[in-house]
Parts: sequence; C-alpha cells; structure tokens
Amino acid sequence: MNSPNVLNGAYKPSEDEPFMNERQRDYFRKKLLDWRESILDESRETVAALQEDSGSLPDLTDRASAETDRALELRTRDRQRKLISKIDSALRRIEEGIYGYCEETGEPISLRRLEARPIATLSLEAQEMHERREKVYRDD
Repeated sequence: MNSPNVLNGAYKPSEDEPFMNERQRDYFRKKLLDWRESILDESRETVAALQEDSGSLPDLTDRASAETDRALELRTRDRQRKLISKIDSALRRIEEGIYGYCEETGEPISLRRLEARPIATLSLEAQEMHERREKVYRDD
C-alpha cells in the first residue's frame, strides 16, 4: 500500500512526515541537481549557438539584431550563473543540515514554498517582511 505522498512511484514531501527527514532532503537535493543540470545544458547550447552565429552578417540591420539577441542571451546567462550559485548554496545547506529553515527566524520554511522555490532561504512571512522593509527604504 502506497503512502499518500507517493503517486505513481514519485515521492512528494508531505506535511504528515517529520520536516526535512532524509527522504525530503534527498528529494530536494535531486530537484536542485536536476535544475542545475538543466541550466548548464541550456548554457552549453547557448555557447554552441553563439559560436555558430559568429559569422559576419552583411546587412547592418541583421547584424544589429544579432548583436541585440546576443546581448540579451548573455544577460540571461549571467542571471542563470547567479542562480547556479544559489542552487549550490542550497545544496551546501542540505549537506550542513540547515536546508529548509528560515535564515532569520530558524523556523521551517513551508514545503509548498520550497517546492515552488527550492533555493528559498526565508519563510514566506520573513520574505514579506524583508520586502516591506526594502520598499520603505526605496521610497525614501
């Protein structure tokens, strides 16, 4: 008999089990590693595409359009590089046994939040408070 958090052999963390037990840690580790690999695959494809497109285009408009596309792609890759750093940090927190706990309050981050944003370091409440403080300072 399958437990309620196992569907078609795929495990899903549940509030009914101890928070950040070994199975949950393994689940989020795999989720983070898969996400990281997906980003790296996209990056490799981009590099290959940029190398292929490096030929000079005779038309000035085509060249400008290609340069704009390249700049956009490079900005996207830079954001993904930063994301990989956050994924690596989350993987370190799993190894250190502190993954899933809010950096400000020490309370568990909800499984729903971790499912949606596995690199989260703040609980939803702490994140909202952080954003409110940021908005107050930005409005000054």
